[in-house]
Amino acid sequence: MVSLRLQKRLAASVLKCGERKIWLDPNEVNEISLANSRRNIARLHRDGLIIKKPAVVHSRARVRAYDEAKRKGRHTGYGKRRGTANARLPFKVLWMRRTRVLRRLLKKMRDAKKIDKYIYHQLYARSKGNQFKNKRVLLETIHDMKAEKHKEKLLQEQAEARKGRARARLARKAERQAKKEAEASQ
Repeated sequence: MVSLRLQKRLAASVLKCGERKIWLDPNEVNEISLANSRRNIARLHRDGLIIKKPAVVHSRARVRAYDEAKRKGRHTGYGKRRGTANARLPFKVLWMRRTRVLRRLLKKMRDAKKIDKYIYHQLYARSKGNQFKNKRVLLETIHDMKAEKHKEKLLQEQAEARKGRARARLARKAERQAKKEAEASQ
């Protein structure tokens, strides 16, 4: 059996691949063994006596199927977990997400003139102090505060109206008294 190591090495160089990817035709060993230059090897490749083997298939089908199942929530039980809960999804990341959502909402409502800067500041500080676990709770608090403020305003207006009426009554009374005194002095 003729050694074709030289031809294999030259073919790998010519075809720009590794030696394990070179196929030499076992029926044409004698002709291949005569080729001792790159030009001859290239000619043999054109003739089909030397072939570059195709890349070995490394299928990702199983990986894709597994990932698809994982997206549905499979394979994530206690037995599959290596890191702590904090390592898998840090508390800080959750905090940042929640805080950004709440602050964005507060800013939007302040810019839309739905809340004044005093309520904004109060709620901003409270959200920083971890008072609201989500957007819904914050919205409920905003509605409650606005309702409270509206109620206070109504009560104040009523009190003001009551005071105005009382003042008018006192003024009329004083006027009547003055008129009576004026009539009595005549």
